Amino acid sequence: MSLTAPPVTLFTGQWVDLPLEEVAALAAGWGYDGLELACSGEHLDVWRAAEDANYLASRKDILDRHGLKLFAISNHLAGQAVCDDPIDFRHQAILRPRTWGDGEAEAVRRRAAEEMALTARVARQLGVDIVVGFTGSKIWPYVAMFPPVPGHVIDEGYEDFARRWRPILNVFRNEGVRFAHEVHPGEIAYDYWSSVRALEALDHDPAFGFNWDPSHMMWQNIDPVSFIHDFRQRIYHVDCKDTRLKPKNGRYGVLGSHLPWGDARRGWDFVSVGHGDVPWEDAFRALRSAGYAGPISIEWEDAGMDRHHGAADALRYVKSLLWKLPARGFDAAFAENAATDL
Repeated sequence: MSLTAPPVTLFTGQWVDLPLEEVAALAAGWGYDGLELACSGEHLDVWRAAEDANYLASRKDILDRHGLKLFAISNHLAGQAVCDDPIDFRHQAILRPRTWGDGEAEAVRRRAAEEMALTARVARQLGVDIVVGFTGSKIWPYVAMFPPVPGHVIDEGYEDFARRWRPILNVFRNEGVRFAHEVHPGEIAYDYWSSVRALEALDHDPAFGFNWDPSHMMWQNIDPVSFIHDFRQRIYHVDCKDTRLKPKNGRYGVLGSHLPWGDARRGWDFVSVGHGDVPWEDAFRALRSAGYAGPISIEWEDAGMDRHHGAADALRYVKSLLWKLPARGFDAAFAENAATDL
């Protein structure tokens, strides 16, 4: 286990309206060690990267100029379309035109799978061994289980996930890259037991693990620290996003009531790191105990806070908790004194 503090990176997904050059300058100015580069906007287009060596070099040059490292890239949006059913207007809004094509559902899924495999190859070209993302899910629309859903339909959903993702993961494995799935509502693995079942569906393929993001666990009443302990060998990446849970008043619902982010009638909301209820110190201690030595990536989302303030504030908060580990046990001196007495 490394005795040094892990690097802290900024996930660029909430910043793709700005050019990568500008985001890199901001992150460097705040003191970030690197970026978790989103395959969105002009930050990183894997289709273009595969065809234009100069484009990929330009991404590296931007980071180098600002003294930033690249530890992971993320492709949540294409991953979402690999298994989703239905494929509709929501996907058209998030996918690149090349992946969306004519919008025919199965063709979209095939192109999304192709993009995810391509993402692994581009990651290797960038010297990165982790891709963060989503999987999509054929069975998420049935989460309420009413009208009644036969068990075989759920079984077929996990079989569909495994069938579509095994070829993608074969490419990941061949490239020496691992996929860190973000446990998130809307995905095949969205809570504790669905994560267990997703691993079982893939026969525990080592190319597939998790991006630990506690914000989505909190409002589902999943203990994010226990998740670290139980999946300690599968935590491939960490995203930090916070959730504030409001005291129960008999009106708030965990599903959000279709209310927009920041609405006072919501029972919970995503907030900037350090302003919610995630037990960050316990989590970071658990991550270090589990042997996690990768980056700690800050994903800023807060409807009530300016993102520039939030990104800088979250970095200070996270770094205050990522102290260096001791080189020796705190009680080592007692043992040495005892040996001397002998």
